[in-house]
Amino acid sequence: MKVILVLLLAVAFVHALERGRDYEKDKVCKELASLGKEDFTSLSMVLYSRKFPSGTFEQICHLVNEVVSLTEACCAEGADPDCYDRRTSALSARSCEKDSPFPVHPGTAECCTREGLEQKLCMAALRHQPQEFPTYTEPTNDEICEAFRKDPKDFAEQFMYEYSINYGQAPLSLLVSYTKSYLSMVGSCCTSPSPTVCFLKERLQMKHLSLLTTMSNRVCSQYAAYGKEKSRLSHLIKLAQKVPTANLEDVLPLAEEINTILSKCCESTSEDCMAKELPEYTVKICDNLSTKNSKFKDCCQEKTPMDVFVCAYFLPAAPTPELPAIEWPTNTDVCDKGNAKAIDQYTFELSRRTHLPEVFLSKILEPTFKSLAECCDSEDATGCMNAQGPQLKKELSSFIDKGQKLCADYSENTFTEYKKKLAEQLRAQLPEASAMELQGLIDKRSDFASKCCSINSPPLYCDSEIDVEMKNIL
Repeated sequence: MKVILVLLLAVAFVHALERGRDYEKDKVCKELASLGKEDFTSLSMVLYSRKFPSGTFEQICHLVNEVVSLTEACCAEGADPDCYDRRTSALSARSCEKDSPFPVHPGTAECCTREGLEQKLCMAALRHQPQEFPTYTEPTNDEICEAFRKDPKDFAEQFMYEYSINYGQAPLSLLVSYTKSYLSMVGSCCTSPSPTVCFLKERLQMKHLSLLTTMSNRVCSQYAAYGKEKSRLSHLIKLAQKVPTANLEDVLPLAEEINTILSKCCESTSEDCMAKELPEYTVKICDNLSTKNSKFKDCCQEKTPMDVFVCAYFLPAAPTPELPAIEWPTNTDVCDKGNAKAIDQYTFELSRRTHLPEVFLSKILEPTFKSLAECCDSEDATGCMNAQGPQLKKELSSFIDKGQKLCADYSENTFTEYKKKLAEQLRAQLPEASAMELQGLIDKRSDFASKCCSINSPPLYCDSEIDVEMKNIL
């Protein structure tokens, strides 16, 4: 029940900061009274760490302290009616000062050119890009307990900050639930006569929640990076590559459903949205694909729905089957409003024939399909397609060839073996390069491959890195 109250408070508080309306203030005050100062402060720490992942711990603490202070003051009996609006306006104004102690967002300067409610709305709408490479590393049990015993409050705040900035794309409900459960575990185990046994037992009990939180962060990060339509295309590409022996009718509904789940749950304040939707989705995955691929069948033997989902998510692309050459879509296919699946069919057919990570295919297919759509909107769609089609096919083929060279041998070998083969390849291509120059190229290319040559590579980072590496490819 307390978690539900926390979530209600989160929504009400964000809305109150955005609008400064009395009824929103009343909601916040009621929840503050229900939760108490401690839980209110904890929620604020998670909420603002998540919102400002580039902020320092000190900056987030300053903001949280200010928020708690103004809420306490303005919810007190006898407080001025305009207290809340006045204090939140002052908070926005303080954020615009050069020596502001609060976290800064790249869009803050633009918001600061506005005034009053417009400025507060602008500040509230600021969003950071997803953290695609979480850096949080859990300390050892001894380190955890040493820090906890030294200062329990500081330990709790540091943990909520560190975890929330790293996994901030997970739904707020999951972050709140996981951080509360984790801190409860620490409090119990660090005062237990057998801490090691206690931690082992508690972590086993928390495994489902931990997996749900980290996996939700992964899939919601991609959804936030791509947006709804490109995310749908991405899931279609991945499923086609994982199960190339399936039909479009097997994978398209799954791509559309996971996209619908993410659009519904990633920003949901419902405590059980992901917990309810993902297990139901795994049932459909297994119904549609377990007979099409032996590795998918193995995944479907996992003990829990969450384990099935994790297994399916990390499945690599399967070997590409022997298939006839793919047909380039005609203007009749693409421009027929009643044939909406023509682009999906082409995406599916290309993906299951192409051994190239999804981030590459998504990157090249988006502008390709945009050009085709522009032809459909032109006065002479057939003439446009005939004129642009050969060039689009040439660009697509060239991009795929370069991408396959960049990622060659990566997925088929261990990282050590991959670097060894890469070194041999570069040495043959650059016989006059010095040992230092070669090592620099090997390190750079292998680092790129480790981040961008997997089926679940991060789209924001890889989008720009692919451009750089494509220019440098030999």
